[in-house]
Amino acid sequence: MTILARLTEKSWEPGAQPVERERPSAGTVGTLAYFGVATVMFTLLVAAYLMRMGLHGGGDHVHDWKPMPDPPLLWINTLVLIASSLAWEGARRTHRGGAAIMGAALGMVFLAGQLLLWRHYQAAGYYLSANPANAFFYLLTALHGLHLMGGLVAAGRALAAANMRNIALCALYWHFLLIVWLVLAVLLLST
Repeated sequence: MTILARLTEKSWEPGAQPVERERPSAGTVGTLAYFGVATVMFTLLVAAYLMRMGLHGGGDHVHDWKPMPDPPLLWINTLVLIASSLAWEGARRTHRGGAAIMGAALGMVFLAGQLLLWRHYQAAGYYLSANPANAFFYLLTALHGLHLMGGLVAAGRALAAANMRNIALCALYWHFLLIVWLVLAVLLLST
């Protein structure tokens, strides 16, 4: 079927012949649209981070930026999230819910590790209001954590329904969150 014919089809009219083609599910379209929105949001936050840090060229006035130290727990949490993403990929490929359960469990371990990291920083005196670097750290990690919690809710629903299509979407979502986290971790560790 030509593009023009596809654009002019009126499938809602009586007697219209259905066009045989594979259409993505509503969940797939929604997930991809979400990726676009989340990518824009995190990109804008990274840009704000870099500008506030003084990397835009006018950094003479930025004297209150004090980077946070890099504790080993940040690396451990990153490895846990990588393992979680690998478990989700295993669930997607093998169509086994057990791997998805492992991926979700590791996601919860990652969140618990992030909370421990926050407590570690607060015990060391790195409070949210102490300086802009701290505020950005808490903001970026909190937003990522909220997105991960949303993924856990979706994973719970997919697992409860034993819906492998939705489990595959959860795996895709998890990979997206891993990429976002790796970008954030590189940003936080390099600055």
